[in-house]
Amino acid sequence: MVDSASATAHPTVPLRPMTVPAQQAADRCRTFHDVMAQRRTVRDYATDPIPDGVLEWAVRTAATAPSGAHVQPWRFVVVTDPERKRRLREAAEAEEREFYGRRASEEWLAALAPIGTDWHKPFLEDAPAVIVVFEVHKGPDTPRPYYVKESVGIAVGLLLASLHQAGLATLTHTPSPMRFLNEVCERPAEERAAYVIPVGYPAPGARVPDLLRKPLEDVLVRL
Repeated sequence: MVDSASATAHPTVPLRPMTVPAQQAADRCRTFHDVMAQRRTVRDYATDPIPDGVLEWAVRTAATAPSGAHVQPWRFVVVTDPERKRRLREAAEAEEREFYGRRASEEWLAALAPIGTDWHKPFLEDAPAVIVVFEVHKGPDTPRPYYVKESVGIAVGLLLASLHQAGLATLTHTPSPMRFLNEVCERPAEERAAYVIPVGYPAPGARVPDLLRKPLEDVLVRL
């Protein structure tokens, strides 16, 4: 029996589960895996425009992510203005020069060496869109979030998957510190940048590092 006071304070609706026949479940997972296994971080972008509606639907999908106390502590700022992208790149490269030149340990630089990255970030201007993802913390008009980094991280995972499904390439860039992004994106102090994600089609002839993912037996533990 449902307590009427509890039902009033916390209203519910019937669950509408997605029904998948048991014999199709593994195949559905395998098909999704085969698409996502082709996803790679891309640093060379074509100037071709992104089709209308794609970014909006991708952000809608990201915003379906679970979040602590259902506060939904995320903001997705889509930057397409060339001048603003230029400012973003200049500020990010200034922080990256400090990182590669002074702040990063030798161990960290050695780990990055096979990927071939450095402080140059032309993709921040070349990609037709850059999505800056902000964590939304407590402010005059926003509630206190819970498990904010975990919540935003899950949302970004869904965002990357959705954009890949649309045939677009992405990159997750995390300059540190990121406070310059509040000014570039005109966001209030309670919002804290977490990810900078260029989005677009790969440039013709784009190449990526020859990396291998860990096999299942290295990442799956059954108890």
